[in-house]
Amino acid sequence: MKKILSLLLVLAMVLSLAACSASKKDEAQGADAIPDEMTSSDGKYQVAFVTDVGQLKDKSFNQGTYDGVKLYASNAGKSYKYYQPAGGDQATDDDRYDAMKLAADNGAEVIVCAGFMQGGALARASAEFTNVKFVFIDGWGLGVDNVAGISFKEEQCGYLAGYAAVMEGYTKLGFCGGGGGTNAACDRYGYGFVQGAEAAAAAKGVKVEMNYSWLYGSSFQASNELQTMAAGWYQNGTEVIFACGGSMFQSIAAAASAEDAKVIGVDVDQSFESPTVITSAMKGIGEAAQQALKAAESDETWKTFIGDGNVVLGAAQNAVGLPTATWSLANWSVEAYEAMLSDIVSGKVVIDGSDVPEPASTANVTVNIVK
Repeated sequence: MKKILSLLLVLAMVLSLAACSASKKDEAQGADAIPDEMTSSDGKYQVAFVTDVGQLKDKSFNQGTYDGVKLYASNAGKSYKYYQPAGGDQATDDDRYDAMKLAADNGAEVIVCAGFMQGGALARASAEFTNVKFVFIDGWGLGVDNVAGISFKEEQCGYLAGYAAVMEGYTKLGFCGGGGGTNAACDRYGYGFVQGAEAAAAAKGVKVEMNYSWLYGSSFQASNELQTMAAGWYQNGTEVIFACGGSMFQSIAAAASAEDAKVIGVDVDQSFESPTVITSAMKGIGEAAQQALKAAESDETWKTFIGDGNVVLGAAQNAVGLPTATWSLANWSVEAYEAMLSDIVSGKVVIDGSDVPEPASTANVTVNIVK
């Protein structure tokens, strides 16, 4: 059973999301000032990042995680390097292992791996390079003491995004997810989105319609096909789409801009990327990477940090939320949002965190699965 560890207790530092989006922007700008690539004087790189599928600069999952890696390395005076597995969107376990092996051979003391698809390669690499610590973002513990699996309660911020959209007055919603329905994190985002929309619809006494699809998102890439689908949804009445899948955001934001419609971002505050964004379902990927890297500085702190190997972060650890400083919501107040967040932490609001790729319709939300 997963053991929830609080970074408040482990490292005495809050992963603040909900109330500090302005500082998030400053932090992102600080990361932008740090080069993505550096030259090490001895050819060794102490901190490594192995990307997930998609682009490094995806303005979402990869970039948000690597921002945390760069910020840590820069502040700690450590050399760093990123590695993209060969094969691009078709990368295999062997490709991912090769990237991890190259990082270890290049002197990595800690390797941060992003995305659930790293699991197979990580099992092999962690067994071979036992002197290297591995941080598995959006992953799980592998039963070994050199792997920290960090996952998030995406259903909580997905719920908040769905609730906010309906409270704002939108009743025609959409969800476009990455990973083809096989990505547990995206599943939880989407299922939470449906649950939040249902709760707000019940509170307001309204009915909601939601298009829901994994089409064109298996590679988490932007595509003309995805943009065309999103544009069609908007033209047929959809008011806001939750863009849940890395670079997929670019296609959906382009469609929203052309149709004078709206978008909900994911993973990081994406309001800086497009004026179509009304809010974003955020999780502290960069902050978690920084804290894991800090913990890896000593074996004792690392052991305390990883516990049984599964570090699960949610609202109780201030690791998920919406960016109140930058959202464009006018009909749902920050005070009401903070009260709901508090209710989630206390357990008064219960959200199902199951990995459900195709949620059923609810009493007030008609879910139209688009295949």
